Amino acid sequence: MSSLQRCLRPALPLSRSRHGTATASYLRLYSIARYVEGEKRPKNYGVQDNEVSSQARLRELIQNRTKLYPRYKQDATTKIMSIRRFTSFFMKLQVDEIGKSELALYEPPTLQSLCLHDFPTELQDQETRIQNRHVDFLVNPKAAEIIRLKSEITQEIRQFLTKSGHVEVQTPIMASLAGGAVARAFETSAVEFPDRHIELRTAPELWLKRLVLGGMEKIFEIGPCFRNEGLDKTHNPEFTTCEFYAAYKNLDDLIATTEHLLSDLFKATSSLIETRFTDLPPCEIKSDTPYQRLDFIPELESALGLKLPDLRSKTAEAEVADIFRQRNIRLPTSLRLPRLLDRLASEYLEPRCQNPTWIMHPPECLSPLSKSFVSRETSQWVAARAELFIGGKEVVNTYEEENSPFEQRRKFQEQVRYRDDENRTSIDESYIEALEWGLPPTGGWGCGIDRLAMLLSGTDRINDVLPFGNLRNVVSLGKGGGSKINRLEVPPDPLQYPTSVSWPKIRKHASNFPGEEQEFY
Repeated sequence: MSSLQRCLRPALPLSRSRHGTATASYLRLYSIARYVEGEKRPKNYGVQDNEVSSQARLRELIQNRTKLYPRYKQDATTKIMSIRRFTSFFMKLQVDEIGKSELALYEPPTLQSLCLHDFPTELQDQETRIQNRHVDFLVNPKAAEIIRLKSEITQEIRQFLTKSGHVEVQTPIMASLAGGAVARAFETSAVEFPDRHIELRTAPELWLKRLVLGGMEKIFEIGPCFRNEGLDKTHNPEFTTCEFYAAYKNLDDLIATTEHLLSDLFKATSSLIETRFTDLPPCEIKSDTPYQRLDFIPELESALGLKLPDLRSKTAEAEVADIFRQRNIRLPTSLRLPRLLDRLASEYLEPRCQNPTWIMHPPECLSPLSKSFVSRETSQWVAARAELFIGGKEVVNTYEEENSPFEQRRKFQEQVRYRDDENRTSIDESYIEALEWGLPPTGGWGCGIDRLAMLLSGTDRINDVLPFGNLRNVVSLGKGGGSKINRLEVPPDPLQYPTSVSWPKIRKHASNFPGEEQEFY
């Protein structure tokens, strides 16, 4: 394919008429018509009066939203109208006597859709951008590239898991009880049974492990989850997650799989940014494997200069809260043991994880769905769990699944004891009953797609990786409100252009075109 063919490559294949005229629809060509008093001939409409001078010039006409519509007199007034979308070109491929081919554009583009707003040259105000996200994508290429990169990331993960033998499934989003995460669920109801309590899922974990129980030993799901919690730069109540489960995989297997997946993902992302998404910053994550590992309790005790109490004792909450007072650390709103330990980790461990780092074996109370064991080093009960942090943020959570129905009941009961405003955990009797059928030793893995996309695209706002922003933005869209982008006055019949305008014939010789039978795909 010649460079001229590439620069003329249409969004859809050319359709040919019996007279040899080809029509192509360029879906992303934006034009401006300007009606100026006193002008008798078209000028400054994006092409020269003579032949197109170079292939680069022709590429500029197609890719850079140049002005293709002429200026002409109308009612002694000056009006501006932006015209976009679905513009058809009529081209003819001719072959002369010596076999030289040329591609000619004979007629002005045919309008099929109008934009009734003044097309902005820039859009910087954050509120205007998020309230007019469709315009933001048109004006700011980086905004659209982030969304496209997120799609590529999702496909890369899907392909990796599929090639390794995992089966993709979809599990219920609504159920009588949202389990699988320590989080407040959204509540709703159904017309079919209005008296029943329904919750939106906070995680697909318990459903997926039921499938492993049913003999599907390698499965995964990529889909939405919902947690009725606060909003900030990195959290949104609605988010996308990927979880996979594999029978007979231990924690070391899961860590090795994660490092392999992310290594491939970092390389693919770097290549995409270099070649396709050039408005995004380069991916500079140091992905040398194996990643650094921090053992939760020993590292925390070293940072505090204090030993943690026996975390299974009845006085553990009071003793850990006293450590906060000794070290002048702000106490969390809830003084439950999991909240206290989580706050200590966020203060002393997570900031150390700028490069990819595993935080290993957290206390048992932080992981009610994972297996647990007694640490030889600290004699504390810890979880067979590892969390991967990059840039100080959690990216991957993985652990060996608890498969004893007796231990799972005990851990559920302990979580009920730690209930607070955010943790409204209850005992899921149906899941415990399912475990009685025998869950094989299973490794589970979860990754937030939105946060991973933030990391690889170089943005620090979750709004940027969500097509229409966070929940606050989406809810405010329903309230209406005037757009800050100017709306233009439109001629009575804007699709009718004067036929007396003299359009020049646009030609470009292309000696390497094979002939009239060539189709430009």
